[in-house]
Amino acid sequence: MRKSGPRVLFVIVISTKITAVRPARHAISWRGHSVHVELKLPHPRTRALFDSPVSPGTGWPGDTASSATAVATTPKQVVRLATAVQTLGQLDAEVSVCRACPRLVKWREDVAVDKRKSYADQPYWGRPIPGWGSATPRLMIVGLAPAAHGGNRTGRVFTGDRSGDFLFAALHRMGLANQALCVDAADGLLLNDTRVLAAVRCAPPANAPTPAERAACAPWLDAEWRLTQPSVRVIVALGGFGWRAVLDMVRTAGGVVGSPAPKFGHGATAQLGEVTLIGCFHPSQQNTFTGRLTPQMMDDVFERAKALAGVE
Repeated sequence: MRKSGPRVLFVIVISTKITAVRPARHAISWRGHSVHVELKLPHPRTRALFDSPVSPGTGWPGDTASSATAVATTPKQVVRLATAVQTLGQLDAEVSVCRACPRLVKWREDVAVDKRKSYADQPYWGRPIPGWGSATPRLMIVGLAPAAHGGNRTGRVFTGDRSGDFLFAALHRMGLANQALCVDAADGLLLNDTRVLAAVRCAPPANAPTPAERAACAPWLDAEWRLTQPSVRVIVALGGFGWRAVLDMVRTAGGVVGSPAPKFGHGATAQLGEVTLIGCFHPSQQNTFTGRLTPQMMDDVFERAKALAGVE
C-alpha cells in the first residue's frame, strides 16, 4: 500500500488594512489562476458595507433609489422622465441613477475606483447627486456640479470638500443650517427652509461639463423648479454657471427673465417675476484662498437672501 505524502493546508488571509488607492478589488494567485475578490468598504459613519460606486437601494444614507428606479440612458429619456416626475422623492431617485452622459458616467465611476489616497478606505457614491434640503424651500441655492472627491464620494451636494465647508459654515452662521459640520450624508446636517442643488448632477472632469452635458442635465433642474417653485422666494446662484442655469430654468418654465438677460456679479440681483435672484461668487478654493470671496462677503449675501425669503 502506497503511503500518502504529507498533507498541505493552504490558508488565504485577506487583510483589512488598506494600502492601495484602489482597495475595492484584490487579485489572489493560486495554482496559476488569478482570482479577483471584490471587497465592500464601510461607510465612514454608519460602518455599513458598500460597493464603489454604490448600488441603488442598498442603504446608503439619503438614497431614495432602488433597483426598480427608472434609469435614463439618453438625453431624450431624461426629458421624458423629468417631464413625468410627480414628487421630489421620485425626482431624487431618478436623478441619482441617470446614465445619459457617457463621459460623465465614466469619470464619476472611475473616480469611485481610483480614489484619492486619503479616502482609499471609504466607499464612493459614484452616482449623480440629487438636490437636498427642504421639500418646500423659500430659499434655493444653485451651484455648478459635484466635486470628484466631495459630493461624488459622500452622495450629498457640497458635502465632503472645502467648498462645502465654506458654504455650510455661512448657512449655519445665518441660521439656515443647524450645524456647520458637513462631512458625510449621515452627519445630522439639516437646512432651514433651504434647498441646495447643482445645475449638473455628475462630477465632471476638470470641473467643466460640456455644453451638451449641461443641456442633457437641464430637464432635471427644470423638474426640480416645477416641484419647488410655489414656495421659493429667493434663489442664490453660486458663480456665473449657476446664474446662467437659473435664468434658463426660469425661462423654460415661462417665467420673466427680461432682455438683455441680467448679468452675474457678486451681490448682483435680478427680479424674475416674484422670485429674486442673487449672485454670489462660488466658494471654490480658487476664490476663498485668494480672498476673492471672504466669509463676510458670503454672510452678506445670505443675510440678505434670508430676509427677502422671509425665513425665520
